[in-house]
Amino acid sequence: MAKTRTRGLRRTYSRVVSGASGRVLVVDDNKVIRQLIKVNLELEGFEVVTANDGVECLDVVHRVCPDVITLDVVMPRLDGFGTAAQLRADPRTRHVPVAIVSACTQHEVEAGIEAGVDAFLAKPFEPAELVRVVHRLIERKDRRERKGAPAGRGRG
Repeated sequence: MAKTRTRGLRRTYSRVVSGASGRVLVVDDNKVIRQLIKVNLELEGFEVVTANDGVECLDVVHRVCPDVITLDVVMPRLDGFGTAAQLRADPRTRHVPVAIVSACTQHEVEAGIEAGVDAFLAKPFEPAELVRVVHRLIERKDRRERKGAPAGRGRG
């Protein structure tokens, strides 16, 4: 397992998987949920990088160049909506698909859409549904890139 050092004492972990079907940046302040998402995606061949909150996500996103980002909503320092909005405001990350993994209340969905989120997955989630959402976002991004258009912001 390769370790990528970030600012401060926190570390972002990534395991390189040969033949990986994409790189996912998983952002959640709950270590157990972060690990659950990571393991389920790695079992499906994804390379997974983790971050503890939105600030760390914005710090590492340009170094890891993910194909998809999953965000929790409630996190310290910078929540999922603020993180998504900043990702959309940055030309380098504007087109990276973002999925919210949270309770997904009506308020969260509306705020997520306003922030430019592409997909929503309600907690508790089925691991198979998590994998389907990530696959769908990567496939949509790949199709748009092949057509010469940037990956957009439709909901997944």
